[in-house]
Amino acid sequence: MNYLNKKTVEDIDVAGKRVLVRCDFNVPFDAEGNIADPKRIDEALKTIKYLVDHKARVILCSHLGRPKGEFNMKYSLAPVAKYLSQALGQEVKMAKDVVGESAKSIAASLQDGEVELIENVRFHKEEEKNDPAFAKELASLAEIYVNDAFGTAHRAHASTAGVADYLPAVCGYLIQKEITIMGGALTEPKRPFVAILGGAKVSDKIGVITNLLEKVDTLIIGGGMAYTFMNALGYSIGTSICEADKVEQAKDMMAKAKEKGVKFLIPVDNMVGTEYKPDTEHKVVDSDKIPDGWMGLDIGPKTAAMFADAVKGAGTVVWNGPMGVSEWDNFAAGTIAVAKAVAESGAISIIGGGDSAAAVEKLGFAEKMTHISTGGGASLEFLEGKILPGIACLNDK
Repeated sequence: MNYLNKKTVEDIDVAGKRVLVRCDFNVPFDAEGNIADPKRIDEALKTIKYLVDHKARVILCSHLGRPKGEFNMKYSLAPVAKYLSQALGQEVKMAKDVVGESAKSIAASLQDGEVELIENVRFHKEEEKNDPAFAKELASLAEIYVNDAFGTAHRAHASTAGVADYLPAVCGYLIQKEITIMGGALTEPKRPFVAILGGAKVSDKIGVITNLLEKVDTLIIGGGMAYTFMNALGYSIGTSICEADKVEQAKDMMAKAKEKGVKFLIPVDNMVGTEYKPDTEHKVVDSDKIPDGWMGLDIGPKTAAMFADAVKGAGTVVWNGPMGVSEWDNFAAGTIAVAKAVAESGAISIIGGGDSAAAVEKLGFAEKMTHISTGGGASLEFLEGKILPGIACLNDK
């Protein structure tokens, strides 16, 4: 699916128009109820500021948490309105509801360059059901729809896709950046193109592996899912995580890579432990020598060097998923080594959200990456070549 020709905010006249913007303000809070990490709000500011500067009447909407379709003020977006007011240097008018009297009257009274934030769209169960009547009511607040929430672009909800049936629909800068960089890497990658996949389960990544085998020069497998591939090679893997029902598929994928001339790398050594806990006894063993009663919890030093070597001189690197239990210090070395190699590779480097994004941020390599995706699930489905409803619904140029 080629999203590179979708209209953006710059392709339409927004002056004096009421513009409904779907953002991703699903931010974490600390125990005192303060925003713990405002990164997602900051990511939306470029689009919001553009609309304000071009005299649009801006109506922002987002979800927050899982309020299960009812008004639960624990999930109110009021703290976000406060943060945005400071960031924009003007009051962001907070509505008390989503499509009720408050939201509608504020929307109707907005002047050019003013901003309203309506309440959490998931306070209505119709949002996640993509109910057409609810989507139509949401759309009635505005004259133009802008989607800038990449993190929910893989969901067909009322505020991410449904409203596009009733309004001209374009993307904001954040979605534009995601589809330009990731879409570009998948359609015309600078070669050699290397993909690194980690995480616990093969089943989560089958679609991604299948799609990437058609495009990459090298595919690197780490994390818990590597043990299913080792099992497929006939290695004994001790008590390591393994999806027995995916072993045949793992064999097929390795055979397909060979047939296509794709280098397919799996770990040659591992950091193993006796139990799944941070301070378990641990040692390094070769992949074909994992003893009974031991489980792989990270890639070993030989593997880290091999993976780093494969990344050297790459033109494009896509990385999704850690190499081990990277939140535990004893089993973070593999993920750190890969992050360092990607950061120093000089390649166009794309980190696909979720755990790998968190690892890169925590380790201080974020600045050196070309792009860190803001959506874990969405970036995974993008790499699989699936249709993302929140982007597919936008108008083409």
